[in-house]
Amino acid sequence: MNENKTTTVEMTAEEQAQFAAFKREQEKKAAEAKAQAEREQYRDLVDEEIERCIPILLAISGDIKNSKAQVMDNFKTILEMKSELFKTKVKDDQRSHTFTNSEGNKRITIGVYVTDGYRDTVEDGIAIVKEYISSLANDEKTEALVNMVFRLLARDAKGTLKASRIVQLRKVAQDTGDERFLEGVRIIEESYQPEVSKQFIRAEVKNENGMWKPIPLGMTES
Repeated sequence: MNENKTTTVEMTAEEQAQFAAFKREQEKKAAEAKAQAEREQYRDLVDEEIERCIPILLAISGDIKNSKAQVMDNFKTILEMKSELFKTKVKDDQRSHTFTNSEGNKRITIGVYVTDGYRDTVEDGIAIVKEYISSLANDEKTEALVNMVFRLLARDAKGTLKASRIVQLRKVAQDTGDERFLEGVRIIEESYQPEVSKQFIRAEVKNENGMWKPIPLGMTES
């Protein structure tokens, strides 16, 4: 019958210190090896899950794309019928169209997102406006006008003029009645060249409280 035997080893203080240091080093290596194995296990788990999920998400994306194209195509036909039935012309620059069912509890809006853009000639118009503003006498009344005009000509983070502010600028120019100022604004307006970024579909239904609630159509919606 085998028995566990305890052996006593005599060591000097120096040998004890060396042994303790050896044990600490071994424990450190074991902890590092364990941590590395856990990191590798984590990476493997991430890789496996990505490989499983990407095909699912690609399929969802394809379904959304195809469904969106089908809805757009269906409503293109409806827009053409609307034009014929009511003898109206569908404007090319109309950015969205909303359709509501007869019960008034479901509606779909289709359209395009449009970003403000300008041709190079916009800089000529801005220069004329700034030239006029700089020519004004420097008193309290004109200082307020100057500050207002420069706020309206301020560009956004992408360096683009906001079309809504140019509408306000025209009102300011009309109030002054100065032809040079109005000429600058006209050049800016004529330089306007909006860009269509992408199409969108928005679907909504009324809840029990009569409030319109959107139907989630994106991955970030719930």
